[in-house]
Amino acid sequence: MEKAIIGKKIGMTQIFDADGKVIPVTVIEAGPCTVVQKKTEEKDGYNAVQLGYGDAAERKLTKPELGHLKKAGDARKKTLKEFKLAKAAEMNVGDEVKVDVFAEGDRVDVTGISKGHGYQGVIKRHGAHRLKETHGSGPVVRHAGSMGANSDPSRIFKGKIGAGQMGNEQVTVLNLDVVKVDAELGILAVRGAIPGPKGGIVYLRNSVINVKEKGAAAGISSNPQKASARVNPQKASARNK
Repeated sequence: MEKAIIGKKIGMTQIFDADGKVIPVTVIEAGPCTVVQKKTEEKDGYNAVQLGYGDAAERKLTKPELGHLKKAGDARKKTLKEFKLAKAAEMNVGDEVKVDVFAEGDRVDVTGISKGHGYQGVIKRHGAHRLKETHGSGPVVRHAGSMGANSDPSRIFKGKIGAGQMGNEQVTVLNLDVVKVDAELGILAVRGAIPGPKGGIVYLRNSVINVKEKGAAAGISSNPQKASARVNPQKASARNK
């Protein structure tokens, strides 16, 4: 990846573009992040940097954490995250990564921890149907119902819907547009919603999805068989008959 930063979700709002259209955006307080560790090809087998975000009091950090962070000077950071950046070899411990690494028009992938909903049943967790309330259902109208466990296979297959913990898991939303970047306030706005509650930690990186412009190279096939048919007069004449 080329760009990455750690931030905090502020909340959602809406802004207007030049044509007056409403754009729903999520406001993120991104950075500044400090490089607290550098991984090199010679020592670790790969190039990467570990970024730290959010100041923390020394009394709230353990001795191993303090020893690790002392290498980066006076950096006392709450959140640490490693990124394999393309320019990691050029970065040094103590460098700062700010929100201006991103620009308007960039596309980013945002990772966060989704909101936890506790222990939920199959109706809320998986969208299952409830049973009828007219006759014969009993007090189980919101239960999962029979699983069909006969003598064969005498077990429930993995993946069957059921009650359990809902939310509170890592979720990544891909390919969001960066609508606005405010380097002075350290804030950026991305189109759409991102996982997590207000104040939740999120990780941003440039998108892994390569978006092509509409109409680019229209009508040109990369299929070598079709390309040979275009330059081969025999195949072309056979196709035109």
